[in-house]
Formats: sequence, structure tokens, C-alpha cells
Amino acid sequence: MEYTHKPVLLHECIDALAIRPDGVYVDGTLGRAGHSREIAKRLTTGRLICIDRDMAAIDAAKERLAPYLDRVTLVHSNFSELESVLRQAGVTGADGMLFDLGVSSPQLDDGSRGFSYMQDAPLDMRMDRSAPLSAYEVVNTWSYEELRRILYDYGEERYAPGIAKAIVRTRETAPVATTLELVEIIKGAMPPAALREKQHPAKRSFQAIRIAVNGELDALEPMLRSAVDGLNPGGRLAVITFHSLEDRIVKRTLQEMAKGCTCPPEFPVCVCGKKPKIKILTRRPVVSGAAELEENPRARSAKLRVAEKCDDFDL
Repeated sequence: MEYTHKPVLLHECIDALAIRPDGVYVDGTLGRAGHSREIAKRLTTGRLICIDRDMAAIDAAKERLAPYLDRVTLVHSNFSELESVLRQAGVTGADGMLFDLGVSSPQLDDGSRGFSYMQDAPLDMRMDRSAPLSAYEVVNTWSYEELRRILYDYGEERYAPGIAKAIVRTRETAPVATTLELVEIIKGAMPPAALREKQHPAKRSFQAIRIAVNGELDALEPMLRSAVDGLNPGGRLAVITFHSLEDRIVKRTLQEMAKGCTCPPEFPVCVCGKKPKIKILTRRPVVSGAAELEENPRARSAKLRVAEKCDDFDL
């Protein structure tokens, strides 16, 4: 597969990281290596740790990052294992970390992976193909209540009860085996007006199942806290989200880490001793401009939030 694309919010991310040629950086979601390539270009004696749970991304990056492999370490792992990855790589502190969340373009474009509701394929949706749980198991073995919950909570799908019932009813006859089978079940459970909306009727349900399969939201807050702990003072954290569920978790977690004293306002002096860990550098999330959106429509939902770890003298 040809790995050529424009990474989302590329210039904004590079500016946010304030890259030093001798610094240590982490790309926690390697994907097509577009962001990693631009970071590696700017390093001389520095180092870049690239992490991805998809072995196909690691293999492709060996070619895409070939000119820079003297300063790049590729790691097949999940960003939920960030602390362990940094320890094993001998990194005691990073100067910047980037996390571009969600499904990468190669995964969407490769119909066989089962992420797309536009192409027929076996129900899979695993970012890590060695993981035990796939979309097939979720769709065919999870209870009605579990399906309804993830469709509503992870997909924000208002027709979740009807879709969950339709899935359970259909699989009583035969397992739901492919993506387009699932699309037809979803469409059949929705009212005609919903089918005429601009957004594809299966988009929210596919998002929900993908999040459940890969445990995306469960790992997010612990990863953010591990990332801040792994930064050097003054180090930058940049996170790109693609849907409101992710963005709310990122926003809330960063705000909590940016808080100082939590004593009641009537206390004359602080007794809790809590100090802020970070400064938030983006009062509002950074979004793509018109030129990028014209070139890459997938960037329309991307939001970038940036924080900087506090120096000791800031505390």
C-alpha cells in the first residue's frame, strides 16, 4: 500500500511541539508517519520514539522514515503502555509528545480491515490484528443491553435501542459476518427521515463498535496522565481528537492537571498543597483552516489541544 498523505494539522502540531534538534520526542500514534517524518527531519542529535498498535504501520514506517532511522525508534505497542515503552527505550524524560487519535487513513482505506461502512469486508475493526476482540464478537455475542449502551454512549446514536434490537434479531437466524450486512441492519432499524440526513446512517454505529473493540476511550485519560509524567519540565503535549467523546475527555483531563489549589475559597491559606502540573496553551482547540479542509475533508472534525509541563519554579 502506498503511504502518502497529508497529516492532519501538521504545521500546527510542529509549531506546538517547539522542536529542538537535540530533544527527545514521542509520536504515540505513528499511523502513516506523516507527523513523525516532520519531527525526525528537525532532529540532529535528538531522538524520536514512534508507537503504534498496528504492525502494518510499523512496517510501512521503516520505509517512510528510512532516512531518519538513526534517530528513530519504532515500537509495536499501545499508547496505554506509554510508561513501559519509555522505560524500555531508556527515556527518562521527553521534550514533546504527540497523539493523533482515531483511525488512521490506511486503516480506513484498506477495506479488508472492516472499519469502513462503504466497503464490504469481514467484521474486524481491530487496530492491532493480534488482539482477541473483534467487531464480529461484539456484534454477534454481546447482549442487547451492551450493544445499546455502546451505540448510545460511544456513537451518540439516538436510534441505539432499535439498532441493537435489529442486530440481536438478525443474528438469531445467522451470524452477522460482514460490514455491509451490518450497514443494511442499521439502515433497516432507522426511520426514513434519518436515512436522508447528510451523514451516512451507519457512521455513528461503526464508530461506537470500533471504540468498543479497541478500548479507545478507556485508555485515554491514563495515557494523558502518563504522558505528562513522562515530560521534562517545559515539555509540550499535543493531542488531536476527532470526535466529541475524545475531545471532552482530553479537555477535562488537561483542565484537572492544570488546576492548582483545590481548597475551598473561604480558606485563608492553601492546605491541600496541590500544584498545577501543566499550563494549557490552547484556550480553544486549534482546527483546520479552509485550505486544509479543501485538500483533506477528513480533517473537518480534528481538534488540537496543547499543554506545557510546568517548570519547578512555576509551582
